Amino acid sequence: MAGNDRAEQRTCLICGDRATGLHYGIISCEGCKGFFKRSICNKRVYRCSRDKNCVMSRKQRNRCQYCRLLKCLQMGMNRKAIREDGMPGGRNKSIGPVQISEEEIERIMSGQEFEEEANHWSNHGDSDHSSPGNRASESNQPSPGSTLSSSRSVELNGFMAFREQYMGMSVPPHYQYIPHLFSYSGHSPLLPPQARSLDPQSYSLIHQLLSAEDLEPLGTPMLIEDGYAVTQAELFALLCRLADELLFRQIAWIKKLPFFCELSIKDYTCLLSSTWQELILLSSLTVYSKQIFGELADVTAKYSPSDEELHRFSDEGMEVIERLIYLYHKFHQLKVSNEEYACMKAINFLNQDIRGLTSASQLEQLNKRYWYICQDFTEYKYTHQPNRFPDLMMCLPEIRYIAGKMVNVPLEQLPLLFKVVLHSCKTSVGKE
Repeated sequence: MAGNDRAEQRTCLICGDRATGLHYGIISCEGCKGFFKRSICNKRVYRCSRDKNCVMSRKQRNRCQYCRLLKCLQMGMNRKAIREDGMPGGRNKSIGPVQISEEEIERIMSGQEFEEEANHWSNHGDSDHSSPGNRASESNQPSPGSTLSSSRSVELNGFMAFREQYMGMSVPPHYQYIPHLFSYSGHSPLLPPQARSLDPQSYSLIHQLLSAEDLEPLGTPMLIEDGYAVTQAELFALLCRLADELLFRQIAWIKKLPFFCELSIKDYTCLLSSTWQELILLSSLTVYSKQIFGELADVTAKYSPSDEELHRFSDEGMEVIERLIYLYHKFHQLKVSNEEYACMKAINFLNQDIRGLTSASQLEQLNKRYWYICQDFTEYKYTHQPNRFPDLMMCLPEIRYIAGKMVNVPLEQLPLLFKVVLHSCKTSVGKE
């Protein structure tokens, strides 16, 4: 496979040795893969005799086990991808790195989390082997508790004032913290940028993915006359029409994929039914963002929610708002290219952990193929942004989490949710 050939040329994100593939969520060598597995399975607690900042390299990685395990966690190695029986082979719990908070890392390094897990199992049996800090939901996402523990303040860009204007109340304190999802790459610098060329096969496959995309502007009319007040029902109807068009484009996209003949119709149906919301959200935040955060934002600005709608708005909806605003700013900062978008979309779609699939192993190989292709492209195109690829991949689990949460938001609350998100994002971008 192309992905395996590319893996042999890559370096381990832990020690810099030659990587052998994607192990427990990140690209690493056999040595670090085995060390991480042994440390977690055997519940090892290490000590550092220095300042907990030892250099990790192929020659020095064995000198400090504490700092080696610390870097494994910081770079996103997923403990839940390790099989409980200790046998070879992971459980493919994520398509990429996972991020846990500094507090959770400290609990693991001190052994406290292992003690909590042991107490949990003794009290409740084996019903749930997930720890609070590294639990994956049914959509394989980080737990909300772990992602809201950062102490850095979120810039809600007008939402606090918006909420106070309509409701006369401030934002709850725990909504003033941004998700702790994108900081892991800053803990340990990657290898310095080097001049390189793009693999010809990567270029060819990316071009095929782009050919499958419909990048033309959305056709759903979003123009409202000046002075017209949009009702909740009208805005909801518009959102439904937009969702219909976006979904239709995803169906057409599947039929044009370069690997369309490699999977069964049953598997494609299963994949689409499980990921269509994620695909729509990803496209809305990237290739269609100018229309969504421009024309649609102008429409939502003409909608005034009632007092009852404001007071009945759920906490779950508030969490979705916060995460959408933060994710919008992350994409706005990255300025995702069409090539990166096409790769991210394919990676997200090719999720081998979805129930009911008949070709999970084949999906895994396809997933890795486009994972490596995306990395190849970003490292070639953005030489001086060594953390760009991890940043892009860490957006995918957040998209899955948000899409899963939006299902639980009552339909009648969606107009207000979109009004707040689009208002906040458009206001903040206008000030830049």
